[in-house]
Amino acid sequence: MRRTVYVKKQKRRIFWRRISLLTLTMLTAMLTLYGSLRLYAQIAGAPSLSVPKASVFLDNNDHQIGDKFTAERRYWVGLDEISPFLLDAVIATEDRNFYEHHGFDYKRIAGAVLKDVKTRSMAEGASSITQQYARNLYLTHTKTWTRKINEALYAYRLELFYDKDTILEGYLNTVYFGHGMYGVEAASKYYFGKSAIDLTLEESAVITAIAKGPSVYSPVDHPNNSEKRKELILALMKNQGFITEAQAKRAMEVPIALKAEEWIDAKRVAPYFLDEVWREAERILSEKGRSPAEGGWTIRTTLDQHHQKTAEEVIAKWMPESGLQVGFISIEPESGAITSIVGGVDYNESPFNRATQAKRQPGSAMKPILYAAALENGFNPLTFMFPEKTIFTYDDKTYEPKNVNGKFASHPISLAQALAISDNVYAVKTWKEVGDKNFQGMANRLGLDIDLPDAPATALGTTEVSLLKITNAFSRIAASGLDIEATTINSITDAEGKVVYEKPTKKVKRVLSEQDAFVLTHMMTGMFDPVFNDYSSSTGLSMRPKMTRPYAAKSGTTLWDQHLVGYSPSLAAGIWTGYDVDLRLESAEDKAASKKIWIEFMEAAHSGKTAEAFIPPDGVNGVIIDVETGGLAVTECEKQRLVYVKERDMPQKLCTDKSLQENRNSDEDGGFNLFPFSFFD
Repeated sequence: MRRTVYVKKQKRRIFWRRISLLTLTMLTAMLTLYGSLRLYAQIAGAPSLSVPKASVFLDNNDHQIGDKFTAERRYWVGLDEISPFLLDAVIATEDRNFYEHHGFDYKRIAGAVLKDVKTRSMAEGASSITQQYARNLYLTHTKTWTRKINEALYAYRLELFYDKDTILEGYLNTVYFGHGMYGVEAASKYYFGKSAIDLTLEESAVITAIAKGPSVYSPVDHPNNSEKRKELILALMKNQGFITEAQAKRAMEVPIALKAEEWIDAKRVAPYFLDEVWREAERILSEKGRSPAEGGWTIRTTLDQHHQKTAEEVIAKWMPESGLQVGFISIEPESGAITSIVGGVDYNESPFNRATQAKRQPGSAMKPILYAAALENGFNPLTFMFPEKTIFTYDDKTYEPKNVNGKFASHPISLAQALAISDNVYAVKTWKEVGDKNFQGMANRLGLDIDLPDAPATALGTTEVSLLKITNAFSRIAASGLDIEATTINSITDAEGKVVYEKPTKKVKRVLSEQDAFVLTHMMTGMFDPVFNDYSSSTGLSMRPKMTRPYAAKSGTTLWDQHLVGYSPSLAAGIWTGYDVDLRLESAEDKAASKKIWIEFMEAAHSGKTAEAFIPPDGVNGVIIDVETGGLAVTECEKQRLVYVKERDMPQKLCTDKSLQENRNSDEDGGFNLFPFSFFD
């Protein structure tokens, strides 16, 4: 009996000794595993939270006008930029113990494992928000044990190195919500047309529902499923004390107003403009030592949506359906801000930007650049020359310029009149007198960035230049001759909110005297004035009936291209029309498009604003002259016009003075010429 009791006691001791040893072994193993896990985590370090972020473009009033992203459309927002309803809905639905556990909800995991074992599947999910965030960042969504183990390892590292708010913020910005939208901000804008901070309770429940499975719970594709899960989420929020029963009832009854169709139907605003912005941003960021590929940039642009919409509308109205293409750009002279760009008839068919990337012959639109150089070299608006049919000799070659209508002047004309009617012989004579170096220097100062050949045809705009460059040159003249560079960007901020670039406010240098800039500007108003009509009409008369304010402008026509560039005191605009292929402009409709578009744009862009006058600076005087002689106007001389000249160039004789009349009527030695030339008739 005693032996039996002894044996039982021995067996009991052995049993408990084994249990103790097993427990100790298990504890040791667990501690070793934990230590190894901790060591692994410390060695591996904090996992990167970097994800692709969309860069956002804002207009000049800070309204979003577009984005640029690599694979995922995502607008990163902080927790303070997300509706509290959405935060509560996510916690209640996805991980009610998120702020209590350390990355794993063991009770939920145990329940899920039991179900998976019973069903011999991996259908049941019990991942915490941290685990889901880890999966979003580093893993695929395939249901394998290997993925689940890696998910746990990443989740442990996330909890070790980051606080709960950082993890929750990251999760909310990486969840896929269907239709190409990643993160709650993109989802909110797509489904409801608003930022995540503005979501209501019922909208927050809908957004949260989608995260369970975008292919099943999208309110766009599966409204019934979405409604049922929304009700479930509201019930969970009520049961967990996030909302009251009254709030839940109201949210269930309020109809959901989706805005997804507006997103789908909406066109990308100003695509040609945004492409140019990104090109400029890449250059700026590279100069700042930052990689554009980082993403997450907030780029504040110079786009004026009124100008952009106006340009697109008038182009759609007046462009013929002949395959004719267009480039259009507008610039504020005072700041250099590019307010609109249209680079073609249809961006989807051709994203090539004809306003900034194409180079074409500007034709007579180049003459104001030449005449700016002339004003610095002895010319003034009342410089008369006889632009008769002329053959020029240079480098043992000959060149015979012709006018657009094939006619020539029968008497001397002034610089002001030559510009108004776009006389080509006068321009070439001016080029010969001014010289290639002075012309090239002026082109450089006005930012054209082209090499001008030393040949007479250069005066007539045969050197190719982009519409952006020549419009910017005119804009500098409009800015009283200041070296203001055209730009599409006001500032760039990175994903952390740090300002990386801000448009400099440095003092700009002067490239053309204020006096010459104004005199040239006023001469360019002449293209709209019929008083200059002669053997050819002033080139802008077709636009005159629509004008409600002063403009200075110059058109340019070649066999293949048409340009029109001009400005008011506050806005410059340039347009090019032509064919991408080598086709001539032959139809009247093709030839008329540029002027119709330009004048309607300028009028609409200035609509509602008081008409601005071009104000002369000190050192410039206005004088009423006789167009035909350049003398001071009196009653006997009928063709009278206000002309501005520098003080030293003020006319001294009346238009009735015999010497002026004789010069006007003389054709001896090729007419009245202020400058000698080597040419023969």
